[in-house]
Amino acid sequence: MSEIRFKDHLGRPIVAVTGMGVITSLGQGLQDNWAALTSGRSGIHKISRFPTDKLSTRISGTVDFIAVPANNSVERSYAFARETTREALAQAGLSGDFGGPLFLAAPPVEPEWSDRFALADRSGPSQVEGDAYDRFLAAMRERPDAAFLEAVQFGSISERLSDTFGTRGLPVTLSTACASGATAIQLGVEAIRQGRTDKALVAATDGSVSAEALIRFSLLSALSTQNDPPEGASKPFSKDRDGFVIAEGAATLVLESIEAAIARGAKVLGVIKGLGEKADHFHRTRSSPDGGPAIATIRAALADAGMEEAGIGYVNAHGTSTPENDKMEYGAMLAVFGEGLKSIPVSSNKSMIGHTLTAAGAVEAVFSIQTMLTGTLPPTINYSNPDPAIALDVVPNAKRDATVGAVLSNSFGFGGQNASLVMTLEPA
Repeated sequence: MSEIRFKDHLGRPIVAVTGMGVITSLGQGLQDNWAALTSGRSGIHKISRFPTDKLSTRISGTVDFIAVPANNSVERSYAFARETTREALAQAGLSGDFGGPLFLAAPPVEPEWSDRFALADRSGPSQVEGDAYDRFLAAMRERPDAAFLEAVQFGSISERLSDTFGTRGLPVTLSTACASGATAIQLGVEAIRQGRTDKALVAATDGSVSAEALIRFSLLSALSTQNDPPEGASKPFSKDRDGFVIAEGAATLVLESIEAAIARGAKVLGVIKGLGEKADHFHRTRSSPDGGPAIATIRAALADAGMEEAGIGYVNAHGTSTPENDKMEYGAMLAVFGEGLKSIPVSSNKSMIGHTLTAAGAVEAVFSIQTMLTGTLPPTINYSNPDPAIALDVVPNAKRDATVGAVLSNSFGFGGQNASLVMTLEPA
């Protein structure tokens, strides 16, 4: 029988993090990212991947320093996840076949415009009777295109990762908008808690910045149009915030039952102590103005962790820099923490790396654990015009030293997906 010290307050296996890897617009690897993040450096820049002359938003946090065989979201997303997984496994001291399940958060997949136009040219209007879809199918059957097929298959990223790292069973690919990375972590934690495995590989990746993505978010009035200077555009919780900055990145975490980790002599970096997830049915893209679902999500994570509100020493905020989301998140935190919120530092990594969409929850979980390990709070940069309606200690503009034993990390996504994680340094 497992020792009681390896169980949480509900008798479930305690889940430890033993390896982490990360890529953002700040660079490749945890060390370089953390150095840049804590120095307040921004990775936001002018877009060079495609023309932006006629667009209202011309900036992004694209990752352009990882080589890919084809310039599409599947190849980019796979390459990012491959590199972060290599880093995480190396830190965990694991080699060879991983032997546990893989849970991957990946962006919705669509062919790039150039690929669509090429397929349309091949199909031609008179090749076959029927609508455009029928003609496309006929063109593909006549001349199969393996590269195009790979570029439009949602599950191909996880399958390739599974083959590369020797994971066990059918890899799970999920997409819950901006909460995806946190949701993937939740699935990995639950697999261990339920005794289905003693370790899980969790990855979240997003290389989907394209002209079409930029246009779609612009039509929702969700993106910042403060293009000059690019690094000043993302300003969470500021009065003059005007939208988020779309970005790319990836993160991988190796999760293990703490019993298995200790048994093999692994270093425990942190503990995933509590999970919360609630749906918001208010609107397809807007959060409920009263913050009810977000409030319930945070409270669910604290309850799952068996913790009181006073136990949280730092909040890694969703903090997108949109007028509505920042106000809603503040209201939700205020409802949960009350007057105690004034004494809790709350900062947003998105002020420097932008919004990595599908990857955000996992990227920010990695940074949350790093905050506890190093005793350094990353700042919220571009905070020169405080919003008087949002009374937060946002760790403005410069890092701060602090001893933090527990972090709350929020991910509130388009489409009503909300997820919160509570992470601690120690199991107790």
